[in-house]
Amino acid sequence: MEELLKSSVNIDFESQGIQEYIEEFRSLPSKTEIAVKLYLKIRDGFLYDPYHLDISPSSLVASKILSKKRAWCVEKALLMITCSRALGVPAKFGFAIVTNHLGVEKLEFYLRRKEIVFHGFASLFLEGKWIICTPAFDARVCKLSGVQPLNWDGISDSLFQEFEGNQQFMEYKRYYGFFNDIPFELMHAEMQVFYPHLFEKQWNEKEFSFRFDKKFII
Repeated sequence: MEELLKSSVNIDFESQGIQEYIEEFRSLPSKTEIAVKLYLKIRDGFLYDPYHLDISPSSLVASKILSKKRAWCVEKALLMITCSRALGVPAKFGFAIVTNHLGVEKLEFYLRRKEIVFHGFASLFLEGKWIICTPAFDARVCKLSGVQPLNWDGISDSLFQEFEGNQQFMEYKRYYGFFNDIPFELMHAEMQVFYPHLFEKQWNEKEFSFRFDKKFII
């Protein structure tokens, strides 16, 4: 459990930016209330953006996310885990392969397949048990997609909605498991398997960008 309260190069909660970001939560009476309010701040504080991805260790640093207005699921999970640990709540990463069935034609065009690989979420230790939360989709994006925002009470797991009414929304195809920190080598390896074209040239367009660390290329 002590490992899940530690900082790292990427989970840099000792940085000034993170310390200032979490200041408002220090006086809250319980860890659960801290976690829930932190979740909402991260969920709605950044527009969900899966079209500009950088999976390099030098970029996936929690304090760097604070300078952005948009973030993708792994960035939001990283910030959730970093801030939780800073506030004394053990936290770890979860990763999965998912398919999104609503409004993803543009993303499928760039990824060239339906699967979203290494979708990230967080797991926090609250009231004696591990609870999953997913702060990725903000309220504005959910409204545009015609789904309800994914709420979280800090008591039960909160993954993506599998259905919105009678229409399927998210489907979890495979779980990678839980990790103390971001498994960069595995992330690069899996994305090379599913999206080999992304590693064949520089993607730095206004509509879509993708960056990676060449040292992990197989």
